Amino acid sequence: MVFNMCGIAGFVGQGTEENLESMIDAIKYRGPDDRGFFFKNSVGLAQARLSIIDVSPAGHQPMGNEDGTIWLVFNGEIYNFRQLRLEIEKLNRHHFKSLTDTEVIIHLYEEVGETVFEKLHGMFAIALFDFKKNKLILARDRIGKKPLYWGVFNTTIIFGSELKAVLRHPLAKKEIDLNSLNKYLACEYVPTPFSIFKNIYKLEPGSYLVWQNNAARKVKFWQLDFSGESNRPFPEVVSTLGDKIERAVQQRLVADVPLGIFLSGGLDSSTIAYYAQKNCSRQIKTFSIGFEETSFDESRYANKISNFLGTEHHREILSSKAAQELIPVIGQLADEPLADASIIPTYFLSKFTRQLVTVALGGDGGDELFAGYPTFQAQQLREFYLKMPNFFRKNVVEKIINLLPTTDKNLSLEFKFKKFISGIDENIMHTHQLWLGSFNKLQRKQLLREDIWRELENKNVYEETDQYTREAAGGNINNTLLYVYLRTYLMDGVLVKVDRASMYNSLEIRSPFLDQAVVDFCFHLPYDYKQRLFRSKRILKELMADKLPIETVFRAKKGFGVPLARWLRGDLKNFCNEILSEDNIEKNGLFNFRYIDNLKQQHFTGRSNHRKLLWTLIMWQMWTENWYK
Repeated sequence: MVFNMCGIAGFVGQGTEENLESMIDAIKYRGPDDRGFFFKNSVGLAQARLSIIDVSPAGHQPMGNEDGTIWLVFNGEIYNFRQLRLEIEKLNRHHFKSLTDTEVIIHLYEEVGETVFEKLHGMFAIALFDFKKNKLILARDRIGKKPLYWGVFNTTIIFGSELKAVLRHPLAKKEIDLNSLNKYLACEYVPTPFSIFKNIYKLEPGSYLVWQNNAARKVKFWQLDFSGESNRPFPEVVSTLGDKIERAVQQRLVADVPLGIFLSGGLDSSTIAYYAQKNCSRQIKTFSIGFEETSFDESRYANKISNFLGTEHHREILSSKAAQELIPVIGQLADEPLADASIIPTYFLSKFTRQLVTVALGGDGGDELFAGYPTFQAQQLREFYLKMPNFFRKNVVEKIINLLPTTDKNLSLEFKFKKFISGIDENIMHTHQLWLGSFNKLQRKQLLREDIWRELENKNVYEETDQYTREAAGGNINNTLLYVYLRTYLMDGVLVKVDRASMYNSLEIRSPFLDQAVVDFCFHLPYDYKQRLFRSKRILKELMADKLPIETVFRAKKGFGVPLARWLRGDLKNFCNEILSEDNIEKNGLFNFRYIDNLKQQHFTGRSNHRKLLWTLIMWQMWTENWYK
């Protein structure tokens, strides 16, 4: 078998073999084990391969069919490819030359055409060219695990796993999309389908794009079904959930290279570690990192779980000095601004993990499926809070909250209260985006130069949120909210962070919670099974209550935070001042330096905790220096 974790790139139209080589070289860290190229009649396809299963040449890409009329490059894993192969072999129309899932996709496309993607269960970004029909097809998996950018310039379509691959093509242009900048400042990422540059896009999840006769059309091949909720008894549903998670973990334990688990000590990663060790005859390797600052350090919980499960545990401490050294490295690699500061420990963890394994399983998706974030509990308080008289809220409660002393502790009560009131009068979906994000509308007005703000002030930075809300219309409002999280914060924030941090270190991450069967099952459960009376992850806790230490199951969520507020007042203060200097800010011609300087001084003196705002600006400035000079 061959699974293909890698980077892909290519074009149809103008371009040379040298252009193709340059594009894949830009993301060679995604696949350091092998490179492959196909170039014919203005069609260029390239792949950089990270070998996971069967490291023989059988998995070499680009791969073609028997007569060379179909060629494909593919990043991902198709977990049901054996079953699909058996179905194809029964037809006796194709000769398989390898044991790869890649070749199954090719032959399945020959049989069923564009409906092929509906049959693939896994994570993938695919580029397929059909010479008989003279068309290119780009496809992305249902959850958006694998990234895929594309753009059209002078009737040439260009694509790649990351933005930097697209930018290596000489036709690609770097022109900042101010609407995307506005969204980035609000959300801390640029939401799909946009990128930070005009005319370059991210392909939507569960969709494919056909480029034919110099025109593009997009087709959605999958959408969650919100038509009805399961009425099965809670105990029966708990048991079924366990079966599905276990099956998803089993599928992701297959590898011919060393494999491990990201283990934070929280419920999600501990659940994955439990099922992994249960289904593995050898001792599983687990990995965690800690911090010198105790309110952020969870490594002791990871140690306890490792001892309980009997895993081979490895732990490292991320100091502020080590973090400071990593920031420029991440800035040089991050070709699109992303302001989630936890990319620093994720990168550190990935680099540390890659020394011993090539594949790691993680717990991403658990919070979105089971309402695990504190924001879901805050929503219940919001309903009560909005029933208070407006005068009392504004002149008593909010004044008291704003007088609370600033603290640098992880998810402190002061931070939670101030975030809580920051977007309380917005509609419910926008409120959650404000709780999760960075600059609100008033802050963006103060930050952006007047002429730029005039162009942006009437733009809806949450248009994607509104679109996803419409997609899930008719279902339970709280399950709709979980879907919005799945399509926004998870897909464009968490998964991008994990993909980049791991791939920069040539490490593959697999996420069992995001298995199609698990996701479909969870979204048909009543919301009451996920959260009830401020008890988050109700069904997952019930499932694991007799499988993990009780303190792990019911411990409050901490998140993968970093002591950024303290670092910005200490070891990172000079760095912050330098990168957000007046010269650097004026150079870009976008922001009001006086406002930024005020944010810095308030933070440095401890009057306010502006870590999220400052970090959003720092990552933007680093991005402009590295990618938009």
